[in-house]
Amino acid sequence: MIPPRGDWGDTMRIWLVVILGLLASGCATVTRGTTEQVQILSEPAGAEARTSMGHVCTTPCTLQFQRRDEFSVTISKPGYIRQEVAVTTRLAAGGAAGFAGNVILGGVVGMGVDAATGSTLEHVPNPVSVILEPAGGAPPPRRGPPRPSKKQSEPST
Repeated sequence: MIPPRGDWGDTMRIWLVVILGLLASGCATVTRGTTEQVQILSEPAGAEARTSMGHVCTTPCTLQFQRRDEFSVTISKPGYIRQEVAVTTRLAAGGAAGFAGNVILGGVVGMGVDAATGSTLEHVPNPVSVILEPAGGAPPPRRGPPRPSKKQSEPST
């Protein structure tokens, strides 16, 4: 059935909005999102992790960041030497594929959206993992059950 003459304009406007919506969305932005979770681990656990962006948590923990954010994590625990780890971004394999998908669907606008949101990026290292060293040169705590001591045999006479 052919719609009455006045409805063609409404139908065309709807299609135009749908097409513009597809062109305005970046493929990587849609498939990967604009945020990423970064896991922070320490040995021993229970250390304070503080980021240069103001996040604070106790290890092990997971924090969420914008994909384009670069920051540092300072991990500290009483009795241990504080460590700082720089977290940077790099082009992710999945992000590159999504960005390339813009050639088919999103065009230049989609590429611009992906670049602006950082959706093609991933954080490195992820997870952030450190082994804290005891302060004052003390040996690190041993793991596992204590070893039996070796008794020296007495000389026979």
